[in-house]
Amino acid sequence: MLDPKPSATRRIPLIIATVAIGGLAGFAGLYGLGLSRAPAGDPICRAAVTTAQKIAPLARGEVAALTMASAPLKLPDLAFEDADGKPKKLSDFRGKTLLVNLWATWCVPCRKEMPALDELQGKLAGPNFDVVAINIDTRDPEKPKTFLKEANLTRLGYFNDQKAKVFQDLKSIGRALGMPTSVLVDPQGCEIATIAGPAEWASDDALKLIRGALSPAAASF
Repeated sequence: MLDPKPSATRRIPLIIATVAIGGLAGFAGLYGLGLSRAPAGDPICRAAVTTAQKIAPLARGEVAALTMASAPLKLPDLAFEDADGKPKKLSDFRGKTLLVNLWATWCVPCRKEMPALDELQGKLAGPNFDVVAINIDTRDPEKPKTFLKEANLTRLGYFNDQKAKVFQDLKSIGRALGMPTSVLVDPQGCEIATIAGPAEWASDDALKLIRGALSPAAASF
């Protein structure tokens, strides 16, 4: 007569197999082995990566230090204020390609870069493009305004974040390592390119690159 209860010896391999299968499933769940993986980055930003690839040959000369986006990355919805103290967000500019720049009066390279940003705004600003230069001075709110006025930089809009959270938000995604920081952003709020440090934004090199970003299909390499 057969014993209806498996012996302890016979149960051990079954237990080991069950644990092994369960462990493998857990490992697969953690690391995506044999399972569908989450998409890399925001799918809406794939077009920005395509733009970055198309204009990469234009990142030369005065803008050679730009790092082109290689994976879809949507920027945080940065929050700041305008010249009247009214709250603004990066999403308020949807539909435009932007050059988002973080600057401060205590940052010498920032101050040197501002005239070029002002000139860039004067040359290319319109329905499809804007420079959004956000000041992050945390002490005297009048100091950056005075700087812009004394330097006769009148074409840039004035934006500020006295808590400097915009810097921390970009730092959290690896896009703010120092000052100044600039990110070229597509109309959906996605990264096209980033640069840590100043650039001659009014130079022919910069103008060609940004025009290429505005119309990548017609970019002249």
